[in-house]
Amino acid sequence: MLEFPRWKNILVLAVLFFSLLYALPNLFPQDPAVQITANRGHVVDAALKTRVATALQALKIPVKSIDLARDELLVRLHDPDAQLKASDAIRDALGDDYTSALNLASTVPHWLKSIGGSPLLLGLDLRGGVHFLMQVDEDAVVEKRIGGYVDEIRALIRKNQIRGADVARTGSGLGSGIAVRVASAADGNKLGALIANEMPQLDLRPSAAGTTLAGTLKPVELKSLTDGAIEQNIGTLTNRINQLGVAEPLIQRQGANRIVVELPGVQDTAQAKKVLGATATLEYRGNIDGNPYDAARSGNVPPDAKLYYMRELGPDGKPIPVLLSKKVIVSGDQLESASSMTDPQSGTPAVSVTLNEIGAKRMEDFTTDNVGKKMGVVYIERTPVTRIVDGKEVRTVKVTEDVINDAVIQGVFGKHFQTTGLGSLKEASELALLLRAGSLAAPVDIVEQRVIGPSLGQDNIDAGRRAVVIGFIAVCVLMMAYYYLFGVISVLALFSNLLLLTAVLSLIHATMTMPGIAGIVLTLGMAIDGNVLIIERIREELRNGNTPVASIKAGYDRAWAVILDSNVAKLIAGVALLTFGSGPVKGFAVVLLIGVLTSMFTSVTVSRAMATLVYGGGKKITHVSVGGGF
Repeated sequence: MLEFPRWKNILVLAVLFFSLLYALPNLFPQDPAVQITANRGHVVDAALKTRVATALQALKIPVKSIDLARDELLVRLHDPDAQLKASDAIRDALGDDYTSALNLASTVPHWLKSIGGSPLLLGLDLRGGVHFLMQVDEDAVVEKRIGGYVDEIRALIRKNQIRGADVARTGSGLGSGIAVRVASAADGNKLGALIANEMPQLDLRPSAAGTTLAGTLKPVELKSLTDGAIEQNIGTLTNRINQLGVAEPLIQRQGANRIVVELPGVQDTAQAKKVLGATATLEYRGNIDGNPYDAARSGNVPPDAKLYYMRELGPDGKPIPVLLSKKVIVSGDQLESASSMTDPQSGTPAVSVTLNEIGAKRMEDFTTDNVGKKMGVVYIERTPVTRIVDGKEVRTVKVTEDVINDAVIQGVFGKHFQTTGLGSLKEASELALLLRAGSLAAPVDIVEQRVIGPSLGQDNIDAGRRAVVIGFIAVCVLMMAYYYLFGVISVLALFSNLLLLTAVLSLIHATMTMPGIAGIVLTLGMAIDGNVLIIERIREELRNGNTPVASIKAGYDRAWAVILDSNVAKLIAGVALLTFGSGPVKGFAVVLLIGVLTSMFTSVTVSRAMATLVYGGGKKITHVSVGGGF
């Protein structure tokens, strides 16, 4: 009798239900849309909806719908061409008061979203957009750091009153160094010990006479500087791109000193370059006594104060005003580093900040006189803006100033200090990133740029869909024509594999690209191998004179070892691609690895459950439909 454990039947049904449920969102196409968000001082409301609708109607741009959410307006359109026209019209109508960005709006039902259902994300090659390859100027990073060490050594010389000593920078770029001259060998030994203690990142070499010290950055510090600069630049670019409202942007490191930026849906290269090229800085200012809400309402600001607004909105959804001093304590130029941490005393999230010697002295002087008072951190960004006025191009600069933190000074601090009282480690990490991302750590040059149009992206989607469908149908026809009923079982197992693979990729929010589609097609081709091995083993058992039931059992049991061996080899190849590959190769590897695992399950477990359903249940079997004359 051909039997299959009940728990395995339940497992198969559960997996198939899971696959169907989480692959379902991919049947709901996304609408081309324009997302509108308010800049500071403005709101998204019904009046804005009417204003946008009027602007689009004036240009006779057909609109699918205009949806008003709590903090954004989403204009759904029928096609990408209408999307681009609507974006230009909205930008002209609203000006700088609002930010409009191209997007894709989901049409997945709410009940499906509530259980985590979402469609596969589309990469740049499928959706269209802008691709930038940026190279970080490592020479500028090293020169900036060496300049900081020169300032710190001068501060050490003044602090320790070493007369006749002087320090200067030597060389340029990656070969930059420090030359320290002293009056005597004793002073050289003293200053060398101080520098080695305060700046262990420098490799100091005294001259034979001991009156000169030559310093260069240690190789470990050189690598750390480059890595830190790239990380900070990625953080800065991420913050800037978030202001564009781009859905699923890709910003990642490539190689030793390059950054890849991909903005799906963005077609305006000039606008993207302006945002990426914006400059930003930080300023630390003390709070001024007074009621900021009264000052914001009446416009009467104290003469020594300036009115700012917090980056985060208040509980009522309105900006929170803050009165800060016109005098700057420390600016972003004096900031060396910032990192998130947990305060060892209170156990609460915190951010650790390190200033250079000049900033440390100013901060120490200020905090000594202002313990128990508040200090604000102002994030200032300057973005180039180009307008056409009377047929001429006019370039201006848009300045955005936000308070990203306003905390009470708990004690005297200078070079190193912590900001506590943050709500979560995530908030602390984001604040540290903002502090580090006040400006680009090093200049970046755009060494490659290209634009992929929405129509080309759609062509790629159609081509990929055709490849999957044709490949699937070809395999199905071949299997059913050659293996009859067991071929039908194999086809159903193959379809369940495609469902399960799609569901898993959707659930982990994988980004689908053309290499990913190639991985799916390859997975379908390889997935049928397991079923072929099983059917051929069943045929072999039947040729040896075994009964149909015994042949089916032996076919599955004996083919499993071969299937396992072949798939382990594929897994090893997939892991190698994932480990050593980059970009598209990694995307291909992820699909391949998941596809191998799902095909092992469906080709053996799912197909056996189906075979048991057909030939089991106490039926008397005299014939097995496997083709080949059986």
